[in-house]
Amino acid sequence: MAQHVVILGNGIAGITAARHIRKRCAETRITVVSGETDHFFSRTALMYIYMGHMKYEHTKPYEDSFWAKNRIELRRGWVAKVDTAGKALVFDDGSTLAYDSLVLATGSASNKFGWPGQDLPGVQGLYSYQDLESMEANTKGIQRGVVIGGGLIGIETAEMLHSRDIPVTFLVREPSWMSNVFPAEESELINREIRQNGIDLRLGAELDRIEAGPDGRAAAVVTKDGETIPCGFVALTVGVHPNIGFLKESEIETDRGILVDDHLRTNIPDVYAAGDCVQLRQAAPGRRPVEAVWYTGRAMGQTLARTLTGEPTPYLQGRWFNSAKFFDLEWQIYGEAPATLPDGVATLCWQHAEKPLLIRINYRESDQVVTGFQVMGVRYRHDACHRWLEDGRTLRYVLENLGAANFDPEFYREYESEVVALYNSKFPEAPVQLKRRRGLTGWIRSLRAS
Repeated sequence: MAQHVVILGNGIAGITAARHIRKRCAETRITVVSGETDHFFSRTALMYIYMGHMKYEHTKPYEDSFWAKNRIELRRGWVAKVDTAGKALVFDDGSTLAYDSLVLATGSASNKFGWPGQDLPGVQGLYSYQDLESMEANTKGIQRGVVIGGGLIGIETAEMLHSRDIPVTFLVREPSWMSNVFPAEESELINREIRQNGIDLRLGAELDRIEAGPDGRAAAVVTKDGETIPCGFVALTVGVHPNIGFLKESEIETDRGILVDDHLRTNIPDVYAAGDCVQLRQAAPGRRPVEAVWYTGRAMGQTLARTLTGEPTPYLQGRWFNSAKFFDLEWQIYGEAPATLPDGVATLCWQHAEKPLLIRINYRESDQVVTGFQVMGVRYRHDACHRWLEDGRTLRYVLENLGAANFDPEFYREYESEVVALYNSKFPEAPVQLKRRRGLTGWIRSLRAS
């Protein structure tokens, strides 16, 4: 009898696992379970549905017929608990689903920190499709929205409201947006981008409570310094946590997330976990045990597919990578570019005097080996940056070849020569020469940059 793999969660981690299991094995029975939606969709595209740029059906990477064609069964329902002894999922309606192997890929849930009024109508987080539906209903006819929390979801929510001409007040507890994650230059650059888009950004502002109006719905937020801000909608975007509440009576070991070893195995035989809900028992140096990132979920899904089809494979966190878009400002990070430089690490940071453009390259002072890239307003090629980090290339080598990393469309202005000029001003005794690109495209770009 073919093995039955049940995957709980139809996000990027779970669906990647399902697809790659099927690619590697035709006999395995695969069932994907989700209470959120019938089909896999791009969670990062939720905001564009609200903004009117896309419809829900546009966010589904695969036709609805794809799942039957590839013999991946789909079951819609909310799971109440996992019966590890009986090797079955128990749904909230009392029905069950047996498994031979189980993959828990349940994603994240929005944080709440016990503020008075946090459960009022008109107050919500933004993570799931149901959250999007709630936001659609909760923001009809409102005069102002308040976004609490300065993370990536917070800035996305502010942009969503702004797209509908709803005035937004954005409360950020830190002295600068995500200053605990971004260096000062990048954080300030994003502050300006937020404000230039008409958002009322309040730095160093903390929520004290949310007050209800006569109709029982959220009507105002009150800050720690006593300011009252009238509003009809409050978005709590103070981060997320692994969605593991349904496991509290289970024998599956959890901490912040579902604890797994380097093969993504839990303490229970035949039970694995992947994606946002995972907490690695041993994280790689410089990496976190919980990483709620799309790219991480995809990598975990691919790794698990190998293990579940007879090729036990450890999950390697590899080089850190992430990307996002803040209004019109694109951002990418490769490797390490922390808010505070570690001992022995220096940085070369070029920033345009007027435009929101920044290129940062971190390197070890001892041998000038590059440790990380961070770019804003400029697109760099993942393969180039990743290869240079993996190969241990020096700052000098990277600067000589920096034009190969640029991924901006044809005829966009390039700034690699300015980055090299900055380096040469710091190290005039050994100047670097930027190599020209080969071919017609490189020749045209070189002429334009000169």
